[in-house]
Amino acid sequence: MSTVVKNVQEESLNLFTSTQVVIKEALEKLGYSHQLFELLKEPLRMLTVRIPVRMDDGSTKVFTGYRAQHNDSVGPTKGGIRFHPEVDEEEVKALSMWMSLKCGIANLPYGGGKGGIICDPRKMSATELERLSRGYVRAISQIVGPTKDIPAPDVYTNSQIMAWMMDEYSRLREFDSPGFITGKPLVLGGSHGREKATALGVTICIEEAAAKKGIPLKGARVVIQGFGNAGSFLAKFMHDAGAKVIGISDAYGALYDPAGLDIDYLLDKRDSFGTVTTLFEHTISNEQLLELECDILVPAAISNQITAQNCHKIKAAIVVEAANGPTTLEATKVLTERGVLLVPDVLASAGGVTVSYFEWVQNNQGFYWPEEEVIEKLNKVIVDSFNQVFRVSQDRDVNMRLAAYMVGVRKMAEASQFRGWI
Repeated sequence: MSTVVKNVQEESLNLFTSTQVVIKEALEKLGYSHQLFELLKEPLRMLTVRIPVRMDDGSTKVFTGYRAQHNDSVGPTKGGIRFHPEVDEEEVKALSMWMSLKCGIANLPYGGGKGGIICDPRKMSATELERLSRGYVRAISQIVGPTKDIPAPDVYTNSQIMAWMMDEYSRLREFDSPGFITGKPLVLGGSHGREKATALGVTICIEEAAAKKGIPLKGARVVIQGFGNAGSFLAKFMHDAGAKVIGISDAYGALYDPAGLDIDYLLDKRDSFGTVTTLFEHTISNEQLLELECDILVPAAISNQITAQNCHKIKAAIVVEAANGPTTLEATKVLTERGVLLVPDVLASAGGVTVSYFEWVQNNQGFYWPEEEVIEKLNKVIVDSFNQVFRVSQDRDVNMRLAAYMVGVRKMAEASQFRGWI
């Protein structure tokens, strides 16, 4: 598919081309040349691998995996690995570009990377997942490492999968290498706070956005689409802060209670894939969930959920994107014109990579911080990042998404210029 950005007359749901559109606009707003856009419009490296795995029934299945490295002008690339049946090359490329932006916004010494394997982990045994994880590391081992490209967990991957991958990489290199990957178990060099870091970052953004809009968090009506890692932790944090979580959803439907849901009960009943609504007789659809009357809406599931088709039905005063690409560019424009404060994904979900950075630093120095120190450091990074993006949005009269991209690309642009790449 051509990577040339064109003026699209109708709404684009393609994450890759939509990302290119906003990067191009951000660079133009900052006064950079078209040469820089040519450098940043797609990853510097895109690796596709085939991974043969012996299944439990004795057969061999070949899986396709990807690793994208968007830009390493600032430092090594960094980004998660997702296991999902709908992973494709363009999604991985777009996600690596977003990681570059997240790292730029949070002022981390990284470029963006991303990986994925086309598989359905819900239909695989633990043994099959281990073989797949180790096979993927063997396939990409020449281009990753603690000073090259540092993977992390993402959709349907967790600390156990990171542990298998770290062990396989250490075997290949013949020395222990905990800094090769982040999101590991604590006993293998993981960091306190990493598992809930993304939700913590989203929570901090919600607090800052609510303050800007003059909405007290205590008693605020919150709707969360998605009940996986980020969504479930976020529901707990919002509940503990005194907010009223009136709606949550998973892949099979949504729950709604205007008086507030029993979050502790739902957390106790959810399975490891974030499914809980199948236990209830009365549910609503994900589409209905997004249109509920609320103060704060958090899309924490999949992309392209708020579009030109339904954005006029969104009743929230604040939308905070915990998922990747849940709101299209056209919907972003409409919501902003209506006065909705939309906190974009590249800012709202930067908590995960920030604490991954802390984990990498701790691995490199061999000294580990208590959870309170990790959370204190995370809070400062996210608050500073939010305020910087909000200030650019106000000063340049642009929406928060474009402001975030303007902040995110600046570090890559300057580093690329100093290196003589442009």
